[in-house]
Amino acid sequence: MIRLLPPAGFKAVGASLLFVCAAGVACAAPATQVSARSDKQSKASASRKAEETKKQNAKSAATAGATSLGSFGDWGAYTGGPPSGKVCFVLSQPKERLPKGLNRDPAYIFISFRPAQGVKNEIAVTTGYGLKPGSETVATIGKTKFSMVAKDMNAFLRNAAEETQFVELAKRTPNLTIKGSSLRGNETTDKYSLSGFAQSLDRAIKECQ
Repeated sequence: MIRLLPPAGFKAVGASLLFVCAAGVACAAPATQVSARSDKQSKASASRKAEETKKQNAKSAATAGATSLGSFGDWGAYTGGPPSGKVCFVLSQPKERLPKGLNRDPAYIFISFRPAQGVKNEIAVTTGYGLKPGSETVATIGKTKFSMVAKDMNAFLRNAAEETQFVELAKRTPNLTIKGSSLRGNETTDKYSLSGFAQSLDRAIKECQ
């Protein structure tokens, strides 16, 4: 089987806060305390919004040129390419990335179908960082582990014959974990939700029958 990279071109505490005074009477918190806490909350909220915007922009880049077939839970189904080389795929991004604060690009998992080439259930992971050559990358669904082969920033199941088993397990398991090692020696863990996976897969299969 010829393995391709992920689908090419798809490209207040507010002033009402109270505290107990020395005399045991509830009174307004000092303005400086309220301001500091409000500022901390604002920064945390801004950070969350910035991260969400980054994820949305990354998703848009990954699916550029593709047509959405619908969103299902934490997954999306897409199609693209000319009729003679039509591609359908489902995609998701991690819900959690560890260690936190590590600077790396967005990560995805794709399951692709290319009927003209007889390809189905092709699994590809983009990790968002260069994978260490020879290191072990592992996908875990429930208690089942799948060894992956790394190539630059991408990983594929080492044994393509396990792709159907991977997909069937993913349909009935809530979470997927991808663990890998970067070129700099960082051990990373990406945690994906499988909510909506079965529905998005069914939609992609229907489109590429």
